[in-house]
Amino acid sequence: MLKPLQIGLIGFGTVGSGTYELLKRNQHQIQRRLGRGLHISMVADLDTEKVKSVVDADCTVVSDANEIISRADIDVVIELIGGYGFALEVVSKALQAGKHVVTANKALLATHGEKIFQLAQKNACMVGFESSVAGGIPIIKVVREGLAANQIEWIAGIINGTTNFILTQMHEKSWTFAQALEQAQTLGYAEADPTFDIEGTDAAHKCSLLAAIAYGIPIPFTQAYVEGITRLESRDMQLAAQLGYRIKLLGIAKRTQIGIEVRVHPCLISERSLIANVEGVMNAVMVHSDALGTSMYYGKGAGGEPTASAVIADLIDIARAQTTDAANRIPHLAFQDEFIESLDILNIEAVVTCNYLRISVADQPGVLASITSILAEYGISVDAMLQQPADATSKQTELIILTHEAKEGVMNQAITKIQKLPTVLLPVVRIRKEDFN
Repeated sequence: MLKPLQIGLIGFGTVGSGTYELLKRNQHQIQRRLGRGLHISMVADLDTEKVKSVVDADCTVVSDANEIISRADIDVVIELIGGYGFALEVVSKALQAGKHVVTANKALLATHGEKIFQLAQKNACMVGFESSVAGGIPIIKVVREGLAANQIEWIAGIINGTTNFILTQMHEKSWTFAQALEQAQTLGYAEADPTFDIEGTDAAHKCSLLAAIAYGIPIPFTQAYVEGITRLESRDMQLAAQLGYRIKLLGIAKRTQIGIEVRVHPCLISERSLIANVEGVMNAVMVHSDALGTSMYYGKGAGGEPTASAVIADLIDIARAQTTDAANRIPHLAFQDEFIESLDILNIEAVVTCNYLRISVADQPGVLASITSILAEYGISVDAMLQQPADATSKQTELIILTHEAKEGVMNQAITKIQKLPTVLLPVVRIRKEDFN
């Protein structure tokens, strides 16, 4: 049997400790599959006493990550510290030292991935990042390897568990966004500063990585359209349910005839679709490709051991490919470097979707006709409509309109004109609608 792969682990938080424990528990099964062991021989963390209380005596614990990078016997460095600054320094130094890297840091890869992958190629190193998207769900491997014979038409995913938990509470309990966020923080599903989650940035990091792998393009994070969930109201959750829909925050990557869509925003989805029924902190990703059709991948998108599962899967892949010529390894972004294409990333104004409109109007004759005539003027047809009972006190009512497909820029013009009607009393609420049937 080959000697164990020697691993240095930087960061011993939830995922780091989960990786150590899972690897220790399943070491025998891993050796049976791999033909060699995986040994975490060094851990770097500022809280060295906490780490020492967990790891075995044959594991060296240090506070300085550079001590791991400088050790000649370390084959692979696992980076689990997060962020952009120090994490980039650690990963870069490790690759320059000829060490393979495994990371769960989607923010780092979405912003500096191309630099990191070029550095890896220059030094004949591998970068494993399965755990950076959807936690333990092996979606990177599915898109990069399992569907390599397919042309991928679109990917749509619930890839942030925090926002999915919040939206589930708003739907099931009619809570406000603020109430649901507070509960998420109480249960540890949301950070004290939840901005990256609730504003859609975390999902955009992950969606950008999936888009790059699916279409062989540079990582398009800076060109992605990103909209979070902070403006959603529980009222819209209930009205959508009356119409047979759920509202979810989706990351969408789609190939069109004029370019690639990369967008994150709330969507109405038919309650009959599988992804609409993904609840709580769970993640799910749907992929539609020409040969397989539509497939869905569901599971835990975060947590110590689920994420550790993906980290260790990357370690196993690296151990298997370590002796393979670098030119014959699976490319980081699925496509050979010379075939990466700079395709157009569509501005949101050019994206075509259906829409949900909630319009608060004065309860008087002719209001509906004036709104539908504006939609008709812009070539937007109505799919379904719901009118709420009038409020006798305020003499106003609500119109809920589902439209057929329209270009975003055209819909924006129509909404602007509707908003100017004297009978429209409040800002028009618009949520995009997607049909994945």
